[in-house]
Amino acid sequence: MRAALWLLVLFGVAVAGALFAGNNQGSVTLFWPPYRIDLSLNLVVLLLVGAFFVVHAAMRALSALFDLPRQALRWRTQQKERAMHAALLDAISHLLAGRFIRARKSAEAVLEQETSLTASGQKPANAAQLRAIAHLLAAESAQALQDRAAREDHFKRALEQASARDAQETRDGALLRAARWALEDRDPGAAMKLLLGLPQGAGRRTLALRTRLRASRQAGQPLEALETARLLAKHHAFSEVAAQSILRGLAIDLLNGSYDVAQLQRAWADLEPSERLMPEVAIHAAQRLTTLRGEARLAREWLLPAWESQSELGDNLRVKLVCALEEGLDSLDGAWLARIEAAQKAHPRDATLQYLAGMACMKRQLWGKAQQLLTQAALGLQDPGLHRNAWRALAALAEQREDASAAALAWKRAAGE
Repeated sequence: MRAALWLLVLFGVAVAGALFAGNNQGSVTLFWPPYRIDLSLNLVVLLLVGAFFVVHAAMRALSALFDLPRQALRWRTQQKERAMHAALLDAISHLLAGRFIRARKSAEAVLEQETSLTASGQKPANAAQLRAIAHLLAAESAQALQDRAAREDHFKRALEQASARDAQETRDGALLRAARWALEDRDPGAAMKLLLGLPQGAGRRTLALRTRLRASRQAGQPLEALETARLLAKHHAFSEVAAQSILRGLAIDLLNGSYDVAQLQRAWADLEPSERLMPEVAIHAAQRLTTLRGEARLAREWLLPAWESQSELGDNLRVKLVCALEEGLDSLDGAWLARIEAAQKAHPRDATLQYLAGMACMKRQLWGKAQQLLTQAALGLQDPGLHRNAWRALAALAEQREDASAAALAWKRAAGE
């Protein structure tokens, strides 16, 4: 459509020119004493148009001639910039390939090229960010080469260059990399200090939170690590299974850091409800409370959710749950005794529940029922510890009945003979 319109316009111009030139009888007379020159108006118009084009071409030629030095300078600058960017790409490639010496040399070449350009008055765009990245690459290579002095020097220079507002992201990246280097050097305190230098928004990024998690775990700060892991789980930084495993491990670490009952209760209160419902955490907390000579009633209170979901637990966890409850059988109340009896009756072939019910009956001095349950349990228990304890309890019951042969047999079974 556009070509057709241009064609129509050209036809119109041609027709107008033909009408003007064909019927134009005008003339132009030039007086140059003693001469007189008569020219047609059409010829004069053509001469003027021709002269315009000649003068225009001459001016463009002169402009191009005088512009040659500037073009040559720009060409040289472009060649230096291309060499600088090529060196930057080489530094990144060598670093990824594990050729750290070459990566360091390429990064230093970038800095030399940039310095040369700046000295010649041809400062490249984003020069501060470019220098900061080059220093970071050199520092990363120095870290891989265990040259800490060079690493610190390049890192300080990178921070100086990244202080400009247009290089804020580069500064954040430099602090994160430095925090990772501190963790590799087993210096979590320095890593935490570097992370505190991040802006609030950058400090909540997934990479920063992962680094904070590693630093707090190295520093032996389970509560800080647990809070960070919660944020990471909230941001879906881990899979659901991995998040549960990490939170479970950190919760257990937090409980292990308690050395009296008051500290343990505070640690338990610091846990979120979902973490308290984890059977592994609840069982470990109850065992820890028993070790610290805490109240068995409180331990059973913590174990209640795990007990109610015991059918979903694996064999190993069920054994740990039974062991945790066994520690407080001396002060077992009627409600818990009813729960144990109901569970044992609901699963009469479960050797683990038979063992727990038998031990509870033994504590209540129900000797006959205890012997019956423990005998059945001893024949079916797979856990070596519970199996040994069951035979020891049967030996004690036999000695109480003054049945020496049964007691001797039970002690032999307990010893594994």
